Amino acid sequence: MTTMTTLGWTAVCPLDRLEPERGVAALVDGVQVALFHTMDGLFAIDNRDPVTGAYVLSRGIVGSRGGVPTVASPLHKQVYDLRTGECLDLPGVAVARHDTRCHDGIVEVRLRREG
Repeated sequence: MTTMTTLGWTAVCPLDRLEPERGVAALVDGVQVALFHTMDGLFAIDNRDPVTGAYVLSRGIVGSRGGVPTVASPLHKQVYDLRTGECLDLPGVAVARHDTRCHDGIVEVRLRREG
């Protein structure tokens, strides 16, 4: 059985420091996170590309597929759903998704870890 552990909220940066439709990497409680501010909202996923193992997803191409907010890996172009972390091109492949919120103009991330 898999359980999900959520840690506390960590302040990352002011919302106005995030460029719309672009990613940025942040270190949250020792984990590299790719943070995105899109027209659909704020999203955070692990920065590590599960296909190559490289920490590059924050540099991916932000877009959408069928109304789903996505990021495409800059290496082999696999596309990930920013809402769930699921890879839309490779069944069974996913990247960890984390909670995000904006509190008093500050973007905060709460890591979610399977255990």
